[in-house]
Amino acid sequence: MNWIIRNTSKLKYHTNLNVLLEPIKDDIKDLKWLISDLDINTSEMEKLPINHEKDGFIISSKEMKIICESDTQIVWGAFSGIDENIELKTDRIKCPYAEGNAEIWKNGNLQVENSKIEIIAWDSSYTIVKFTDEKMSNKFKKYFDEAIELESYKWKK
Repeated sequence: MNWIIRNTSKLKYHTNLNVLLEPIKDDIKDLKWLISDLDINTSEMEKLPINHEKDGFIISSKEMKIICESDTQIVWGAFSGIDENIELKTDRIKCPYAEGNAEIWKNGNLQVENSKIEIIAWDSSYTIVKFTDEKMSNKFKKYFDEAIELESYKWKK
């Protein structure tokens, strides 16, 4: 239930969240998002609910939709989707990160407890998506049939 997308014609660029989340948009509509390690390219910075003052910040599903619908390329970043009813103790959470984190290449280890999904943008070259829900993972894989199982890809590097 852990996938990596390297080559695809479906994404205009890595990591295009609007297209990436299309197959599971109904499944994630009630998630809040912890976002960290963020580096983006966009011409729409002023309208995005991004807090550049913090290493990690939480946004609502509505705010995530604003980011998804913008023309924003996620160059680096970690997005952890958590049920909106779960209280996060942000002072106790180590912010997820992509750059320099060898753990992201391993299956089953989402960086934030209780995450349903983790999206990792890795240097505009790869998009890693990890799920804890098998149905959501299957929908994603059906849409992105070119996605490679993360552990399988690891050995091809």
